[in-house]
Amino acid sequence: MQQAVAVDRPEASPPRAPRGVNEDWVAVWIAAAIIAAVLAGVRPAAPRFAWDAAADLPDTVLSFDNLGRAVQVGALVAIPAAVGARLMGAPLLPFIGGFAALYVLAGLAQLLAGHAGSTALGLEYVIFALAIGLVLGHATPMRRWLGGAVQAEYYIKIGLVVLGAGILFAELVEAGLLGIAQALIVVLTVWFFAFWLAGRLRVDEELAAMLSTAVSICGVSAAIAACGAIQGDRKKLSYVTSLVLVVAVPMMVVMPWIASAAGIPDVVAGAWLGGTLDTSAAVVAAGEMVSLQARNAAVVVKLSQNVLIGVAAFALTVWWTLRRDASASSGASAAVIWERFPKFVLGFLVVSFVFSFALADQAVADTRGLLTAIRTAWFAMAFVSIGLETSVGDLVRTGGGRPAAAFLGAQAFNVLVTLLVAYALFGGWLLPAPVFN
Repeated sequence: MQQAVAVDRPEASPPRAPRGVNEDWVAVWIAAAIIAAVLAGVRPAAPRFAWDAAADLPDTVLSFDNLGRAVQVGALVAIPAAVGARLMGAPLLPFIGGFAALYVLAGLAQLLAGHAGSTALGLEYVIFALAIGLVLGHATPMRRWLGGAVQAEYYIKIGLVVLGAGILFAELVEAGLLGIAQALIVVLTVWFFAFWLAGRLRVDEELAAMLSTAVSICGVSAAIAACGAIQGDRKKLSYVTSLVLVVAVPMMVVMPWIASAAGIPDVVAGAWLGGTLDTSAAVVAAGEMVSLQARNAAVVVKLSQNVLIGVAAFALTVWWTLRRDASASSGASAAVIWERFPKFVLGFLVVSFVFSFALADQAVADTRGLLTAIRTAWFAMAFVSIGLETSVGDLVRTGGGRPAAAFLGAQAFNVLVTLLVAYALFGGWLLPAPVFN
């Protein structure tokens, strides 16, 4: 009998959507409204966050022009966010105030990550956003001050739909079948091992499914999709996302060093990094620490894994429904599967299809920079929220440390299996080694 793991937080959770209002659909329509506005010509210049010396800040990131860009992008995301908050029953004025504070903190995270030293070390905005949230959450009552604006899962759902604009099928096909093959082999192998290991450590199936999906596919985004597919406990999701980000920090810094020190071929190293690191920005930064070829190979594999989010969400929905409703002859109907399928994943797929096949190449190119900035803003606010909601002690104490042990064990297995598969597919073991220029 598996033992359930409760993940408790002392603060109250954000208000849930009123009956009849689906948060997934609200996230989809908010993202759709932002994308439609950008395509229609509402295109403020994306703010810049790259800088080197502190003396340069007044003329670069903190210049009047750049701050004006940040305010315009903030308005572009805040207006539909406020409409969505009202639909879900949140008090409007407190939400707007809290949202503005989160947006400023998200900008601070991007500013810290934009420093040349951070870039050289592969430290991206995700890490700084989490750190800012953790510090403020533990040292101040900011979590209570921001109230209903702290909604990590909701912001990631919106960001994921916008992410669809950057996942183009043509680019994936051009990248070749090797990335897709590695992604499929690693995802399936690691997911089943992680789920088995979690079961052996008596982690409940709901938490085990989220942990396994996070480890095997692409971290936080995949965990969000898994939670939606199985209609999981948001407190457990918060635990998983925090664990993913905390573990990602040493991996992001150490793995490129190991690849170089061990003499792993650049293309193999890139495929290894792309298959194990949990965010796209971390993959690019870590790959560049090895070489240009390593970076390009890493991006190919990471892109392939990102595309699998939708496939994994659908498979999890069907599997969970059949598993939970096996005793009822009509329990696993198509209607039930549709009800449980995370709608924001559908939005991600539709946006990806539209930008891949329905829009002119020039329109895609003209909007990519701004949509990337918008997506980054949503994700940065989400990771600040995760930090505010996370207790570091809970990561170790929850379930007697068994979920953390399961995650670390699965991640170690992931690192080893991915390295073997990368050698087999990209190192010339089975096929001629590819070249990424």
